[in-house]
Amino acid sequence: MNESPSEYKFDEISIGDKKKFTEKIDESKLQEFAKLSGDFNPLHMNEEYARATKFKKRVCHGMLLASFFSKLVGMHLPGKNALYFSQALNFQSPCYLGDQITVEGEVLDKSDSTRIITIKTSIYNQDGSCLVDGTAKVIMRED
Repeated sequence: MNESPSEYKFDEISIGDKKKFTEKIDESKLQEFAKLSGDFNPLHMNEEYARATKFKKRVCHGMLLASFFSKLVGMHLPGKNALYFSQALNFQSPCYLGDQITVEGEVLDKSDSTRIITIKTSIYNQDGSCLVDGTAKVIMRED
């Protein structure tokens, strides 16, 4: 890994701050996630099975997509000083093998008393369709 996390301090975060990055959903990501999670559902792993479903092709694990919110929070917004507190998820549309996704975060709220920031989290495919969205709450550590 050559990427270093952002090092925003609580006072440097403002409502409206945004960060985003892109990822390609490829075979290796599906295989690695299936091994890590133990989810080998044929909708994700078997092309022939998936072809016979309403999706007509393999669908990415929803939780694989959601895991990119961890990268968003831990590496980009706010980065090093983050402690994930909670994440709400709404799965909107399927993601397919080969999709190029954009992971986005926008600061919606900031509490001085709790040092918690609220981030709108979203993932879109290459066509601009929302695949998953939600809200993250992140404690800003001082250490």
